[in-house]
Amino acid sequence: MISGAQLRDAIISGANNIINLRSSVDELNVFPVPDGDTGTNMSMTIGSAIGELENLPDSCTVEQASQVAASALLRGARGNSGVILSLLFRGFSRALQGKTEATSEDLYISLSKGVEAAYKAVMKPTEGTILTVAREASEKAATVYETTEPVKLWEIIVEQSKETLLRTPDMLPVLKKAGVVDSGGQGLVYI
Repeated sequence: MISGAQLRDAIISGANNIINLRSSVDELNVFPVPDGDTGTNMSMTIGSAIGELENLPDSCTVEQASQVAASALLRGARGNSGVILSLLFRGFSRALQGKTEATSEDLYISLSKGVEAAYKAVMKPTEGTILTVAREASEKAATVYETTEPVKLWEIIVEQSKETLLRTPDMLPVLKKAGVVDSGGQGLVYI
């Protein structure tokens, strides 16, 4: 089981990671607009949750941690990547309503609901982006969650995200031409 404190700490750690690596993500930004701000937008979006999450006690539930994060990300969303990130968290949070701790099944369902929310909100979802990275991670989780402990499942999700990220240039010609992976996908992997 994943406790609320573990989820809280993982989100804070992911936020700090993207904040520290935002410049490297900004440098990858060529799609949909090559404005070099994906890392900045993602770090500002998830960074907006840090203070509120740090105020949660160790006794917090996964519902509380995910709701605090989702609300803060929604309020702090910046740019396309920030909005998509906030939608991933919103779907994730909704699936954890009423949960004190999270099982592997809860994590899988939460991730799949986050992916669903993000895809529904984007008018023309483009493969080879943060959406694909999240979707393929969710699809991988679907195949292993029943026989995998929650922490190990999260490790598998991260590994699948990395594998998908490396294939994004093959899915999106503008990335291949620039010789980069998708910036939003890279940001998600860092988180």
